[in-house]
Amino acid sequence: MHSCYTVSAFPGLPLMPEQHHTIMGGKVHIYRRENSRFWRCSTYLAGKNRRVSTKEDSLSRAKDYAEDWYLGLRGQARSGELVAEKTFKVAAAQFEREYEIITGGLRNPDYVEGHRSRLRNHLLPFFGHLGLSQITPGKVQEYRIHRVKGANGGKAPARTTMHHETVTLRQVLKTAIRHGWLPHLPDLSMPYGASGKITHRAWFSPDEYRRLYETTRKQARAAKGKSWQWAAEQLHDYVLFMANTGLRPDEANNLEFRDVEIVEDETTGETILEIEVRGKRGVGYCKSTVGAVRPFQRLMERPRPSASDGPAQQLPEPTDLVFPANHKKQFNRTLERQDLKLDRDGNRRTAYSLRHTYICLRLLEGADIYQIAKNCRTSVEMIEKYYASHIKSTLDAAAINVRRKRKTRQQAQATPRQRRKQAPKRPFDTHKKSKRKSKSC
Repeated sequence: MHSCYTVSAFPGLPLMPEQHHTIMGGKVHIYRRENSRFWRCSTYLAGKNRRVSTKEDSLSRAKDYAEDWYLGLRGQARSGELVAEKTFKVAAAQFEREYEIITGGLRNPDYVEGHRSRLRNHLLPFFGHLGLSQITPGKVQEYRIHRVKGANGGKAPARTTMHHETVTLRQVLKTAIRHGWLPHLPDLSMPYGASGKITHRAWFSPDEYRRLYETTRKQARAAKGKSWQWAAEQLHDYVLFMANTGLRPDEANNLEFRDVEIVEDETTGETILEIEVRGKRGVGYCKSTVGAVRPFQRLMERPRPSASDGPAQQLPEPTDLVFPANHKKQFNRTLERQDLKLDRDGNRRTAYSLRHTYICLRLLEGADIYQIAKNCRTSVEMIEKYYASHIKSTLDAAAINVRRKRKTRQQAQATPRQRRKQAPKRPFDTHKKSKRKSKSC
């Protein structure tokens, strides 16, 4: 054991000794920094310097802590638990540090926060202490089993939830590869399982959609002169507007009056809306059906409710949001009253279902899939996968129910020679005969 003293770097301040002791034959160092009252311990083991605070201000207790800490590390090193490489926790911290900066403005803040919450709540508690090379396909499978069993009798995580957690795990491992901490990406695919079952998105059939907007219309009329009149009228126009434009809910929430223009379509001669959309896919454009024009006009002509201490009600300005309020609770109550919250397969309907309804109704009317995909700012593959395969009007009965012509009884009883005589002559047969005649001449 020995002690050393360090001269202060600041003139005028008293000298403060940094005491330094060793135990376990010089393998463990115990020291206390100038500005701390707690003792710290350090050692070099498994190719790496390791240090930790003892959280003790007594030297004797700090020595006991350091000895137990060192022996614990020796045991972990002997069993292979102590690694000299970067851990998953380090890679996750690096991913969080750079992801938000690199994708600044390109990713929704809620999406970025989703990565953080999945790391904090599920991935770090399981993988955090492991070295990056220890995250193998088998370890990932153990994690899936752990998540299902860890439900403690509750509902196991959904397939989509597990997929999102795998995406976050893959992003962290790719970060480690970019920094040279991991040579290659392990196989994270789900074993044993076949392709996931493709189900259609929850939408409103024509009859259900009629029930929905008739209900919201009755609610708006019943609310005349009451405090919730504006909210009821807004909900009715929201349903009609969304089901006739196909906007995503987040796109509708960002929509301002100056982004919408009432025009006469050159091709059809109908009055429609041309919308400049800002949302998930950046800036795009949409053309509505005729049914969205009157609801939008009502939205323009409806005065906004004033605050208790603010000015009187005023008409909306071009820079105001078309839908400034969140109608989620009101919309869900309406669905529950009409028993429309769940579809035939038990899928929950939300405001997004109005977009799905728009796409399905367009397909039922025979619209071109490519044009629908462009108008809804999505891909043809998504339309075919989640919508077109479940719409009966996309099936051509004339092309499906083709029948081969049946032979008559006379044709069936004819001899082979008679069949050859009955068969129509082909052009090359006459050509062969003329060739034979020319040779005989």
